[in-house]
Amino acid sequence: MNPYVYLFGAIVLEVCGTMMLPFTENFTKPLPSVVLVVLYTASFYLMTFTLGQIPLGVVYATWSGLGVFTVALLSYFLLNQSLNWQAMLGLVLIVIGVILVNSFAKMPTN
Repeated sequence: MNPYVYLFGAIVLEVCGTMMLPFTENFTKPLPSVVLVVLYTASFYLMTFTLGQIPLGVVYATWSGLGVFTVALLSYFLLNQSLNWQAMLGLVLIVIGVILVNSFAKMPTN
């Protein structure tokens, strides 16, 4: 399977886990806390399937960059948190950086 499919799944799980953080109330709520841990664990598990074909630095930059971008957008739309124009510009630059990192990454040869 294409390693980017696994990476996309890992990003989705990480974003879902991060969006659970406010609901854990500092890990005092058991169910949201367990869900968060399961989502993060599954995210890291899926990431392992990418490492034979995509360098770790590229995987992590993509995972974290697109995760930050998505969490910021979801927080804006779902949690009514504000994003000023500087933050939006920064988010666009993150996406551009992820595109550049993936476009010029030297993939390992098997």
